[in-house]
Amino acid sequence: MIKKSKLKLCNWLLLLFTAAILASGIQLEASNSSGIISVGIHVALGVIFEAFVLWHIWLHFGSRNWFVAFSRLKKPVTRILWWLFILTVVSALIALFHWGGTLSHSPIGGIHGKIGFIMILVAIGHICKRIRFFGR
Repeated sequence: MIKKSKLKLCNWLLLLFTAAILASGIQLEASNSSGIISVGIHVALGVIFEAFVLWHIWLHFGSRNWFVAFSRLKKPVTRILWWLFILTVVSALIALFHWGGTLSHSPIGGIHGKIGFIMILVAIGHICKRIRFFGR
């Protein structure tokens, strides 16, 4: 499979999982993160979403140092999206460890939710700017 085909597949999967993780996040916010199944589904979707984001970045930058690659981008939106992704993943891990120990929502979980929603909004803008790629 050529790089363009892999990127197209990756982008479609990211589009699908962006919608799924957003819906799951909204559901968790509405239910105050109660329910092992709801949290489990969100975590599973998050892991898959993160894997597709990493694949997407790999397709663009390969094995180069991603921190350097993103710092050299001319437009700030993708750099901002990168840092939001990093913050979302780190806060997710902290929230998951807390939740795993207490089975309750924590302030870091709330912070993770807010950062995650901002990341998804920026990602939607990132997608909209490149929407023509999906039609090719």
